[in-house]
Amino acid sequence: MEDKLLIATAKNDEVRIIAATTTELVNEGVKMHKCAPTAAAALGRFLTAGSLMGAMMKNDKDVLTLKIDGGKEARGVVVTAHSDASVKGYIGNPNADLPANAIGKLDVSGIIGKDGSLTIIRDLGLKEPYVGQVPIYTGEIGDDLAYYFTSSEQVPSAVGLGVLVDTDLSIKAAGGFIIQMMPDYNELTADLITYRLEEIPSITKLMTDGMNIEEILNFIFEGMDLKIIGEMKPKYKCDCSRERVERALMSIGKDELKSLYEDGKSEELRCNFCDKVYEFTHEDIGKMLRGLGK
Repeated sequence: MEDKLLIATAKNDEVRIIAATTTELVNEGVKMHKCAPTAAAALGRFLTAGSLMGAMMKNDKDVLTLKIDGGKEARGVVVTAHSDASVKGYIGNPNADLPANAIGKLDVSGIIGKDGSLTIIRDLGLKEPYVGQVPIYTGEIGDDLAYYFTSSEQVPSAVGLGVLVDTDLSIKAAGGFIIQMMPDYNELTADLITYRLEEIPSITKLMTDGMNIEEILNFIFEGMDLKIIGEMKPKYKCDCSRERVERALMSIGKDELKSLYEDGKSEELRCNFCDKVYEFTHEDIGKMLRGLGK
C-alpha cells in the first residue's frame, strides 16, 4: 500500500481532517538511522506528525520544525517538514529501547520522558519565526500535539499516530491523523467524533486489516458528509548539500576554523537527518579561511 496523505472536511466544514499512511516514509527514516524498536516508533510517530502538519501550511517556502525532549533515553527527536508533506528527522539516541509498557505496546513515553517540552517552530518567511512551546503532556507524541493545538493555538484537536514495528525491525504499518474543530462547530459533532475515536481500533490495526487511508476516514466519519479536498504523497526528503554544510562549518568563526587548519587534518561532518558524510580537506579549510579574510 503506497503512502498517501488526504486533506478532508466533514459535517458541513465543521471539521478539518489531515490523515495519511506513512509506512514507506517511516521505513526509510528508521532504516537510515538504524533505530531500535522503541526508537523507531518514536521517530516514526514524529515523522508522521511532521508530514501531516507540513501539509497544513499554505506556502511552498514555509518550513516547520518540531522538537520534543523529555529528558529520557531518546535524547530528543527533531523533525523538519515542508508544505508538500516531505519531512526529514532524527532521534538523539537511535538505540533507545525499553520493554513493552503495561498494555503491551512499545514504550515511547518511557524513552521520551515528561521532564521537558514540545516545541513547534514555524518559519513563514517573516523577520522572526513563530515559536510555540508547551510542557510535555504524556510523551506519547500524539497526546502532546493535541495538547499543543488545544492550549497554544486554541483549536480543539485530536491527534492519532501509529507505528507498528515488525520482528525484523522493518515498519509493518505507519500512519496518523489530525482532526480539528473549526470555529462555531457544534458540540454534538465534537462529542460524536470523540466517541468514535474511543471505540475504533488503532490506525495501524485498521491498516493491517487491509484498509487504505480513504477507507479509514470513511469508517470514522460515516454519515458525516466527508469530503476529500486534497491529496499528497508523503516522503522522506533530506535537502542537505555540500554548500550548506560548508556554510555551517564556516559559521564556527575564523579563530576556530584557523585552529582546525593549523591541525593539518581533514574534517568530516555528518548530516543528522540522512547520515551522509561530507569531508573537508586541509586545503578546503584553507580556502574557507581565505574567504573569511585570513
